[in-house]
Amino acid sequence: MNPRSVATAFRVVAIAEACSWIGLLAGMFVKYVPETSEIGVKIFGPVHGGIFVAYLVVTVVAARVLRWSVWTTLLALAASIPPLVTIWFERRATRRGELPTGDAVPAA
Repeated sequence: MNPRSVATAFRVVAIAEACSWIGLLAGMFVKYVPETSEIGVKIFGPVHGGIFVAYLVVTVVAARVLRWSVWTTLLALAASIPPLVTIWFERRATRRGELPTGDAVPAA
């Protein structure tokens, strides 16, 4: 697998996971605070669940292809649990060189 492609896939799924969290949180707010509708949870619940699983799979693939340490891998996996932390992890990994950008790819 191409490290650049894996890094791009990780970025896309990390952002999608955070966006699906926003949708689910909005749906939960409407369901539980004004108690007007459950449609947001019915829509974003399964969407978020699917993207969450995709994030976990892409994280494991990225960890292997990009040769992340155990600590970085565990941190990436843990980032999927609190809302929006996948974006923080993606930026952190990019800043530290653990997630390549452009032509920068790890040495084989």
